[in-house]
Amino acid sequence: MSYLALTGGIGGAKLALGLAHVLGPTEVAFVVNTGDDFEHLGLHISPDLDTLTYTLAGRSNADTGWGRGDESWHFMAALEELGGETWFQLGDRDLALHVERTRMLAAGATLTEVTRHVCAALGIAHRILPMSDDPVRTIVHTPDGVLSFQHYFVRDRCRPAVTGFDFQGAGEAAPNPGILKVLEDCRGILICPSNPFVSVDPILAVSGMRAALETCSAPVVAVSPIVGDRAIKGPTAKMMRELDVPSTARQVALHYGDLLDGFLLDEQDAAQHGTLPVATAVAQSVMVSLEDRIALARAAVAFLDDLGR
Repeated sequence: MSYLALTGGIGGAKLALGLAHVLGPTEVAFVVNTGDDFEHLGLHISPDLDTLTYTLAGRSNADTGWGRGDESWHFMAALEELGGETWFQLGDRDLALHVERTRMLAAGATLTEVTRHVCAALGIAHRILPMSDDPVRTIVHTPDGVLSFQHYFVRDRCRPAVTGFDFQGAGEAAPNPGILKVLEDCRGILICPSNPFVSVDPILAVSGMRAALETCSAPVVAVSPIVGDRAIKGPTAKMMRELDVPSTARQVALHYGDLLDGFLLDEQDAAQHGTLPVATAVAQSVMVSLEDRIALARAAVAFLDDLGR
């Protein structure tokens, strides 16, 4: 039996690293959002997959949380000289991954096969599973029209107000078969503290995914991305205000609804312990150090095990 962890980018990858220290390669598999994927400069870019890959490989940029730590930027400088698009930064070493992924996909490999190849090459033993091998694209609705996710998130730096989201292709996409295999003998499902609207919802929107998670006998626990009414990383709290919902941990739990069996609150929100419609536990969820990541992973696994008894 193994655990299944659903994750997006930076926030989720922090907890995923802790889980990888606590659980062995056969004991946990990571399901990663690919709604952020897009085509750029002729390349297939998978930001959340890459963030987790570099994190588990020990090669991530500790300052930004994304990209490689041992990076240089000569390609971007040369592209700027030519008047090319430079709003999405691709480092020289990072570029190799996108080129190889694009080449393999064009040759007929699935995104899962590409990810497995990259993980093996970078020495990652844990399983990283794209949510689907079929394309799903997150679309952001704003008062001025729709934006692709990366245009909203990176080019426009989350400045536009959001009014809603669509996940193009999710209705036709199939869950990664590897996910369904894990669910056949699963000990617990953990939703990492990623943005519920644009990191977790795309995963749940894949046809049959939510039903598969709900019908699995394993307990489902979400770790709150909101601490003291603030998002630890990214635009989660801003989005919640613009969607006219309270930016609270409780609201995140309500957003996931009947999917959850438990919700892990930060110590700052301990007053909400026992007041939610699902079982709650409290732990320090602000992850600054590796020790913080490991401690939160242990707390999340212990909570899942308690609920599964």
